[in-house]
Parts: sequence; C-alpha cells; structure tokens
Amino acid sequence: MDESRLRGVLRNNIDTIEERIRAACARAGRSRSDVTLVAVTKSAPDEAVCLLPELGLNHLGENRPQQLWRKAALLPSTVHWHLIGHLQRNKIEQTLPLVELIHSGDRLSLLDSLEVAAQKQGQRIDVLVEVNTSGEASKNGFAPAEVPGLSDVFNSLLFVRLGGLMTMAALVEDAEKCRPSFALLRDLRDRLTRTLTDQHVLHHLSMGMSNDFEVAIEEGATLVRIGTALFAGLAE
Repeated sequence: MDESRLRGVLRNNIDTIEERIRAACARAGRSRSDVTLVAVTKSAPDEAVCLLPELGLNHLGENRPQQLWRKAALLPSTVHWHLIGHLQRNKIEQTLPLVELIHSGDRLSLLDSLEVAAQKQGQRIDVLVEVNTSGEASKNGFAPAEVPGLSDVFNSLLFVRLGGLMTMAALVEDAEKCRPSFALLRDLRDRLTRTLTDQHVLHHLSMGMSNDFEVAIEEGATLVRIGTALFAGLAE
C-alpha cells in the first residue's frame, strides 16, 4: 500500500474511532477531553506507526519493551510512549527514560524494582496498578480483593507515583458483558484513593480496547488502548 492510500485508511479509521469516543462520552455526560486515545502499535507496520503523529495521535502504546525502544528511535520526541504490556525487571533500566506511563504495574516485586531503578536514575515514574478484574488465569495483575489492603505498601513508594488503575476485560463478542469488570475497577480506584498519600493521585482508569472501549468510557475510562480498529484495512 502506497503512503497516500495508507494515510487515507488511517485517517478514516481515526475519524470513525473519534466519532465513537465522542458518542460514548456524550452518553456518559463526560467531556471528550476526559479520554485519551492510546494507539497500540504492536501489530502495525512501521510505515503506519510513523504517520500517527502527523495524523494527530501522539500517545502510543507498546506491549513489548524491545519494540518500544526500537519505535521510540524512529519517531519524534513529541510522542508520549505508554508501556502497556508485561515488564520484566531486566528491561526496566532501558525503558524508564522513554516512557511517560507504565500501565502494567502487575506485581509488588515489579513496583519495588521500579522504585529502585527510578531512584538510581534520579527520576519519578508514573505507574498504573494492573488489576485482574475478569478473574481469568491467563491475565496478569492483582486480584481485586487484595488491592484495598495494599495501601500501606503503595504509600511507601517514593519514586514510583501511582496514577490510577488498569485492567483488561474478558474478550467477548458482547461488550456489555465487560461492564462489570470496568465498574469494579472504578470502584477500586475510588476506594483506594481515600487511603493513599498525596503523592499518589489516581486520575486514570486505563480500560477498554477495540472491542469494548465505548462501554469502558461509559464506566469512567480515561485511557483507551486501541490497536485493531485503528489499523484495520491496512492489509487489503
């Protein structure tokens, strides 16, 4: 696909997604500015990813740290990178300087390692606590029942700033079935907020992907992670 057609397909997909985001915000009585679209680039060709900033998408998400490192070198420094996938501790040092937000704070050992690395690098890092609201064994994250009891541990972090919670709902055809997972995450965020120090301000709910982002927005999502719908039609 030549660049002109590629740009056209992306522009059409972005416009369609934007219309759906605006409609979901309207249904929920929310402002469009409350929701940030994070373009998930993991399966997209580099030539498509490199067009995103000029098409107005500056928040990009990657699942794998190595791919984030590589793509960050290709794109302008104005891009805000989000790590949305599992982070191994041996990848932390190289990842921290490149990312604005880590969505996958899925275990205490990782938060401890991020704390040590951020202190060593003399920076603070914003992290979301990943919660397995669907209860699926295949998913990472804290169990919902254990999150409220971790406030003392979270409050002990000085270089890691918790900015909210993240979840992945079950992959189902009917997005309405995802609503309980999203509502649970919002409830956990509200409960946890009351027990954290001022350093940790839980602005964000990272929830909703291509198949369910409208329901997630209706339940309070501030970050929606969209890849499949954004890059649809590129192989045609």
